[in-house]
Amino acid sequence: QVQLVESGGGLVQAGGSLRLSCAASGRIFSINDMGWYRQAPGKQRDLVGVITSGFSTIYADSVKGRFTISRDDAKNTVYLQMNNLKPEDTAVYYCHVQVKVPPGAGRPVDYWGQGTQVTVSS
Repeated sequence: QVQLVESGGGLVQAGGSLRLSCAASGRIFSINDMGWYRQAPGKQRDLVGVITSGFSTIYADSVKGRFTISRDDAKNTVYLQMNNLKPEDTAVYYCHVQVKVPPGAGRPVDYWGQGTQVTVSS
């Protein structure tokens, strides 16, 4: 019903920058929160940042001041601008989109992107 396509991952040196994108397509009534999560080998998936439908943002303490999340509702796309990257930022990054359903049709549905690898070398 809804597909998320991520892009923008890659290999970067410490101190560099990357910009991740995640575009949602399909049957979308509207979107509630959108966010980014990351998972390193042997670790659980953790929140990086989230942006609400009202454009409020929240970030993990480890990325505050370095990462910026934004959204373009006309394109159903969420972005993650990552600056001053550190080796500890290395992980697979997953976007998350909560799609609202029409009134009376049920509860919002959560979708996840396929993941994009971000590797930061020292």
